[in-house]
Amino acid sequence: MSYGSPDRVSFFEEGLREDVLEAWRRQGLPADADLERMFRFDRRERIGVNIEPLGGRKRPIRGRADLRELRRRLDPGDPRRLPADWADRVAGWRGREGVLELPLHRGLLLTMGVGDWRTFEEAIYLLADEPALVREILDLHADLSAAMAERILREVEVDFVSFSEPIAGSDGPVVAPKTYEEVVLASYRPVLDVARAHGVETIALISYANPGPLLPEIVRAGFNCLWACEVNGEAMDYREIRRRFGRDLRLIGGIDLDVLLAGEAAIRREIEAKVPPLLADGGYIPLADGRIRETVPFDNYCCYRRLLEALV
Repeated sequence: MSYGSPDRVSFFEEGLREDVLEAWRRQGLPADADLERMFRFDRRERIGVNIEPLGGRKRPIRGRADLRELRRRLDPGDPRRLPADWADRVAGWRGREGVLELPLHRGLLLTMGVGDWRTFEEAIYLLADEPALVREILDLHADLSAAMAERILREVEVDFVSFSEPIAGSDGPVVAPKTYEEVVLASYRPVLDVARAHGVETIALISYANPGPLLPEIVRAGFNCLWACEVNGEAMDYREIRRRFGRDLRLIGGIDLDVLLAGEAAIRREIEAKVPPLLADGGYIPLADGRIRETVPFDNYCCYRRLLEALV
């Protein structure tokens, strides 16, 4: 991520769910197989910080009358914000060999309490009708995230901080770039300032589907790494994104997960077309753009991993 000369490129795995392993066992994977011995995995750990409102039932904010309660439920001093064994974890991280990530924000929609179509509709209408109120809500959440970042980063040196932003469908984002910049990204500024003040070099936005029209605003706001998941492959081609933003935007992912359904020839084409030029530029960690599903045959997964390992 520093555009240096590493001895090798990191390889992340987002975790293989039990339903995937069960499907692969039916295809011949031995029950006692240790995938970590079969393939190279680089250890990656996320700090378990709780940045959600605590106490009371989860419900969307519908008006200013709800702000006082929200402020109370976002108390950064609540001991439930960090694991009970926090001191032991801090001591263990000092000698770590893997990558340590600090997640700091859940993005506009999840912060607004969106969980289904009804709450999505409510949040979008509130954003359109009362953007100042939405900004106040986001500011309260950002105050919590900034306070937690300050507390954690005084004790722990992390490799990157991340913001999750599920804000787009396959056709594009659900908010306009100007609104996103003025309401959402502006609210993130205090959190980004804390991260930079503590020397965090990689600030990643984890996106989904096709947030492409928002990327210029995202980069201007201070994000320098994109981890795009479950993407619209044509709209979010990492080769084009690298051409547009150069070294201003590091990249994680970029390999079309759906290609893993298609067989060795398709997997080879995808990897050989995308990975070598991005690796040559640096600032890139190759990875499928979503968690492996049970529909991916084990032989295809093996092909994907071995081709990548030959390159990285």
